Amino acid sequence: MEHTPKDPSQVLGWGVDADPKNDPTYPMKHRTDGEHAGYSWGRPPRQPPTVEVLHSIERSDLTSAFGTSTPPSGASGALRRFAFQYSESSYGHWLPLMLADRVGVAEGVLNDLKNGRVPNVLAERGWKAEWKHDRTGLVRRILVRGILFSAAVAYFRGKSTDSR
Repeated sequence: MEHTPKDPSQVLGWGVDADPKNDPTYPMKHRTDGEHAGYSWGRPPRQPPTVEVLHSIERSDLTSAFGTSTPPSGASGALRRFAFQYSESSYGHWLPLMLADRVGVAEGVLNDLKNGRVPNVLAERGWKAEWKHDRTGLVRRILVRGILFSAAVAYFRGKSTDSR
């Protein structure tokens, strides 16, 4: 059993940041904003929005510059719109965005198939480069996923035969 000291000063490293000369954040703690005197800085002209641009509810307006290459659309866009109704500090914001990314991948594959193109999933996932530079990691990941998939199939196959 490990001994825990009752007196904090007995903890190894206790008070290491007590000396302001040894504190890397020291100058920032005592700012007067005098270093900004004389700055004449205006907000840059705002980029005009030509597509729907989602922005955090923590911001009252759009930033001066933003990306417009992939406006929200389809089911992934609906998930993104939903996510941006929540604060960036909540799971209600980030989990739908992560799901929207996965849905967007599926939408892209379906769109490729609809337009008569078969997506090259191996190239798009970077497996060729990974085979060249991290062969062991790629093989390990494929094996682990194969084992997990096989275990899930065996589990659910066993469940379906149990119910008969």
